[in-house]
Amino acid sequence: MKKQVFNPFLPSYEYIPDGEPHVFNDRLYIFGSHDRFGGTDYCEEDYVCWSASVDNLSEWKFEGVIYRKDQHPYKIGTGNLYAPDVAKGPDGRYYLYYSVADSSIISVAVCDTPGGSYEYYGDLRYVNGHVAGSVKTDFFEFDPAVLVDDDGKIYLYSGSGQKSNEKVGHPVVGAFVRELDTDMLTLLTEPKIIMPADEDRTRPNFYEGSSVRKINGLYYFIYFSTDITGLNYCTSKYPDRDFVYRGRLHSSSDIGLNDRPLSNAVSFIGNNHGSIECINGKYYVFNHRQTNRSYFSRQAVAEYITIQADGSIQQAESTSCGLNGGPLTEKGVYPAYIACNLFNEMVNGRRNPLTGPYLTQEEVTSIEPPVQYIKEIKNGCLVGFKYFQIPDASKVAVTVRGIAKGHIHVLLEEEGSPVADIPINISTNDWKVFENDFSIHSDVYPIYFQFEGEGSLDMLAFTIS
Repeated sequence: MKKQVFNPFLPSYEYIPDGEPHVFNDRLYIFGSHDRFGGTDYCEEDYVCWSASVDNLSEWKFEGVIYRKDQHPYKIGTGNLYAPDVAKGPDGRYYLYYSVADSSIISVAVCDTPGGSYEYYGDLRYVNGHVAGSVKTDFFEFDPAVLVDDDGKIYLYSGSGQKSNEKVGHPVVGAFVRELDTDMLTLLTEPKIIMPADEDRTRPNFYEGSSVRKINGLYYFIYFSTDITGLNYCTSKYPDRDFVYRGRLHSSSDIGLNDRPLSNAVSFIGNNHGSIECINGKYYVFNHRQTNRSYFSRQAVAEYITIQADGSIQQAESTSCGLNGGPLTEKGVYPAYIACNLFNEMVNGRRNPLTGPYLTQEEVTSIEPPVQYIKEIKNGCLVGFKYFQIPDASKVAVTVRGIAKGHIHVLLEEEGSPVADIPINISTNDWKVFENDFSIHSDVYPIYFQFEGEGSLDMLAFTIS
């Protein structure tokens, strides 16, 4: 029997943000940048790749390091590798497009297999040999996205809406597109702006994170917006013009979902970057979440979406069960790191996730993978998991540690009444289990744990039995 699938869907010690999902040869590959736990900057590690059979998204294979920072042939700043994309070229090889931090040049590496060892191929250049981004008058660009269209034409999308990027010395004009030759390296056309730069923080204008898909004859341009509301999207009948804003796809903090304001986000707020992929006839949006109260330790998540007949997509909710195909239905132990809601105590009708409990991990001290857990659950804090359907459960237990005395209330609604109450009295750095009876209904439901008492708790897992 296949295992259940959680969010994040990769191992809890892996930090791959900016995910571009692609199905090649009946396997789903995740290409992204690579953060370091406890890192002090974005994308500090080499590119790695994970893949899974489209028929079993619960078994992920580590493909290994596919491209190292030191493979880039010339030095630029830190050398950190920003968000990449991968496309299969007309010659059957796979092309990885990337940019180095503080550069305005898009570079390309190539490999015979999607998850193999890529080798540097060159920098994007025009027919006359000019390398795009090599002079100060060239538009600033990073976060490339590539589309090989049905008619064989190839398009490269990139750009920036961050005026702060002008410190690199290039004009910031927004998102733009150019056509690529079949060598996957030569630019055939000049940049064509599809979303102009506008840093109005009250509107979902283009900020960064270009991604593109073609679905049912419609082109989808996906990006992170200036209003920090997550992944937004535009659509057009054409690959290079007339894109119209359609809405928000996903926010790892559920901003905008059911009109949830930025001031009441369900988890730590940071940038988002991802895309859409069809897996066995079903569409999913891939994104990342923040951990460790940091912008620099991000993890891959995914959620099911439905594309309507008019091409519109309703915003996906952040859950603990995104690729599972439905709610979690098995009794047993669930790791705390699959929490999708992390709130501080209620103050003036709001819960601030920026100073509340947070996801972190043990220090690496042995050959065993580090354990991820939730830290600093204090009085009034709320930790949420979505969704479950286990109608005959009778007990619930929590695995915690810390110095604390009080109760953990178990709720089936964010502001609901407790359906179970677990007494807590603990003073230890060792993990301890506390349990009590649990009575629930047969419908699909979330589970929230709310601590009421003195002190502070860490949470490793909970058990439904």
